Amino acid sequence: MALTLDLKDESTRAALDARAAPRPELRELIGLSRSEMANALADVGVPAKQQRMRVSQLWNWIYVRGVSDFDDMLNISKEMRELLKRHFTIARPEIVEEQISTDGTRKWLMRFPPRGAGRPVEVETVYIPEEGRGTLCVSSQVGCTLTCSFCHTGTQKLVRNLTTGEILAQILLARDRLGDFPDTETAEGAMVPADGRKVSNIVMMGMGEPLYNFENVKLALLIASDGDGLSISKRRITLSTSGVVPEIYRTGDEIGVMLAISLHAVRDELRDELVPINKKYPLETLMQACRDYPGLSNAKRITFEYVMLKGVNDSLADAKDLVRLLKGIPAKINLIPFNPWPGSAYECSDWEQIEKFADFVNQAGYASPIRTPRGRDILAACGQLKSESERLKKSERMALESMMIAGHGAD
Repeated sequence: MALTLDLKDESTRAALDARAAPRPELRELIGLSRSEMANALADVGVPAKQQRMRVSQLWNWIYVRGVSDFDDMLNISKEMRELLKRHFTIARPEIVEEQISTDGTRKWLMRFPPRGAGRPVEVETVYIPEEGRGTLCVSSQVGCTLTCSFCHTGTQKLVRNLTTGEILAQILLARDRLGDFPDTETAEGAMVPADGRKVSNIVMMGMGEPLYNFENVKLALLIASDGDGLSISKRRITLSTSGVVPEIYRTGDEIGVMLAISLHAVRDELRDELVPINKKYPLETLMQACRDYPGLSNAKRITFEYVMLKGVNDSLADAKDLVRLLKGIPAKINLIPFNPWPGSAYECSDWEQIEKFADFVNQAGYASPIRTPRGRDILAACGQLKSESERLKKSERMALESMMIAGHGAD
């Protein structure tokens, strides 16, 4: 049975309110580069000779130790902490809802404060525990512009891009909730563990198209992979795109993380329907960008995501065309059983057909694991994220459960 945590009781709300975003005039330090942080400190009167040291201290406290209160920064003087509190914030977003699936998957609905004249916005972030690793699925936008026909997120219109700090805050909050930061009892000696981390992998596969928010995603991932901070290896960070070709080239040159392509069809006419961005960047153009991605090898392959839709893209002819399409590209194909959501027009392929499809692709020399659906019971699986404040009605939840029981018991 899935668990939804009650975050409205007095003690829990008090703890969360302490982390909630404070007055909007406070400038966020999370998401600033080192040079930007130094400039921000200069703006509030921190002497030039101290700025480098202060940036190093703040960087360590924010990203290595994960503190969200300046008063916990034990090696910074009280006077300096008071100055920081008057001008800056390192607060976490508010947790509106936390759900825990029967399989251990966790989903957080987070609320970020208004920007300018805008309203508060909400996004969903998902944590997937697996043997030997834990993967955090991070959002880059509130809503999405792409309207992929099989994706629940695509039914929510784009509200705005997330800032660099809001992208990083999802990682920090997840590590908070999972107990994945060291304690703050001493100011010295915090070490980044070589293994045993609960959040060991990051995938930019949450809400939105990351490459339509390129600059904020770029800086967030560079900070996440910084060896003196969160220190997540670029080989453990995967950015998934539906095919924004110009920014695929920039991703390889400027970020250098692993690449995943949300493919789902091997013919332009079908992909135009499933992934409408294909009309702008058709398969030939997309495949060339993949072939040109820097550093490709058997050790650094592109992942192609392929959702299995019954009677739509799951035939052996499709499998043969997929192998032809990817010829010459070091690749892995993730086969994704379609995850239902209320109102969706598609069905998941029969399990026997998915296995036949996978066997053909495997025999052609491509790894083609079938992704085990995770968090379906809390709408946390691939393609199910949606952050509208008005949650599903009881009738919609019952309809979803009926679809899962009737059509997907085998997986």
